[in-house]
Amino acid sequence: MCCNPTNNLTMGKLTWIYADSTVEHRSGVEAMLQNDDLKVIEAEERHWGTWNYVAFWLADAINIATWMVISAIISGDGGLSWWEAWLCVWIGYFIVAVFICISGQTGAVYHISFPVIGRASFGIFGSLWPILNRSIMSCVWYGVQAWMGGQCVVICIRAAIPSYHYLQNTLPSSSGTNTRDFIGFIIFWSLSNIAIWFPAQKMRYLFTVKAIVVPMAGLLFFVWVVVKAKGFQPILQQLAVSSATSTPTVRIWTWITAIMNCISSFVTIIINISDYTRFATRPSIVFWPQIIAIPVAFSITSFIGLIIGSSSKAIYNREIWNPLELLNTFLNNMPSPSTRIGVFLISLSFCLAQLGVNIAGNSISAGCDLTAICPKYLNMRRSGYICSIVGLCICPWYLFSKSSSFISYLSAYSTFVSAIAGVMFSDYYLVRHQYLETDELFSGSSDGLYYYTYGINWRAYAAYIAGILINAAGFVGAIGAHVPLIVTRMYQFNLFLGIIISGGLYYVLHKLWPVKIYSNKEDKLSHSEVKIVDYVESSEFITVTRF
Repeated sequence: MCCNPTNNLTMGKLTWIYADSTVEHRSGVEAMLQNDDLKVIEAEERHWGTWNYVAFWLADAINIATWMVISAIISGDGGLSWWEAWLCVWIGYFIVAVFICISGQTGAVYHISFPVIGRASFGIFGSLWPILNRSIMSCVWYGVQAWMGGQCVVICIRAAIPSYHYLQNTLPSSSGTNTRDFIGFIIFWSLSNIAIWFPAQKMRYLFTVKAIVVPMAGLLFFVWVVVKAKGFQPILQQLAVSSATSTPTVRIWTWITAIMNCISSFVTIIINISDYTRFATRPSIVFWPQIIAIPVAFSITSFIGLIIGSSSKAIYNREIWNPLELLNTFLNNMPSPSTRIGVFLISLSFCLAQLGVNIAGNSISAGCDLTAICPKYLNMRRSGYICSIVGLCICPWYLFSKSSSFISYLSAYSTFVSAIAGVMFSDYYLVRHQYLETDELFSGSSDGLYYYTYGINWRAYAAYIAGILINAAGFVGAIGAHVPLIVTRMYQFNLFLGIIISGGLYYVLHKLWPVKIYSNKEDKLSHSEVKIVDYVESSEFITVTRF
């Protein structure tokens, strides 16, 4: 008896290693399936409404990469005019919005995240590979976006302290960076760690602030360059310059490439948008805010970037499409105090923009994914910090300096995630007809509905591999290898090919080797498809499906 207090004290000291209090006494398989961050979001914790999703996408749209979307299209050899490029952006992001709504519906209805949803199609344990795949991409992109955010910090410091631009470099040339830029990166990376501390559902406040502040700064930037260019006329003259001539065939494929580039950059968030839609106050609330806000926000942002980039030709007689480079140019040749203040405020807003993008697209995503890999010891906060540390350890500055195609490699690799999306879409909409049993998603029983064969659904993996193989040769070509033209053309549709092949094969395999859709209620729920539709708009839907 005298040993019990000591044992209790020892155990009390070790309780901090667990993800939360709900997992402390779990063991075995059950300890690998659930913690407080993976559970079904209860009604009292669902706070995201219409304007939260609008603010989320406004916050995500306004970033450095989006500003340069149109310039990347018109600077190529396809011969597209600025308005054709802008139309491609509208089409591309509208398609993105459709996929986002299709994917996000699962989270909005059942209030569960991507890692948990993946268990239904890939199996309780089979889902770990897609989750790990997605989390690795999040960690790498986190480092990349943090490096871009660090460049914004450098401009802020230069605007406040002009001599900082000439800071002596103490790093070796082999490092791939310099002391000035590295300090900016560390400052941004450190401040980002503060944001990671807050729960995901609380981040809607950050997105709302960004959705207000950053557009105001963007409008200031827009007006400023128009004034410096002495009105719209010189800018419009630059836009009216005829594009490179090309054949109709080349123009058509340029259109397709431009549209698909807009879509491909969204593949990763398409599959894990349920990490956010699970917080919706009701399922229907996620549709209209996203189907409208995504194409509008990204298209307007890219148009503003086009005008600002074109103004540089009128002001400096050279095109400067990167907004950070343009801001740096403003600081050359003894700028006035008002110019320095303006550059400081705009670059500070870009810091906020990059922070919002990094938290929304990478930190929270990696947090959900890594938590599902080891839920007994990892929660979203700890996983977010792991993502941050990995983003630092990959030395993104070195990758940028050594490979001009690094971002292209990342974008090309992310298209492989489409095979995961195809399997999950097919499983939820075609095989299960939008029906899931949430309790079974957290069950490690070998008799469980989603246990399949040793916890792995081989049908999902067969379809997943097929979805990858259809794009494999095109991926090799995208990173620089020589491949036949027809392979390149097929790869232009990589997202659709991945989804169609993997989703189609998954459906066929389930027809040939069917699995149970319901645990033991086949007769009672033989008409469940009708009931599901009836319950979708009900606030009590989730309680109905949790048998």
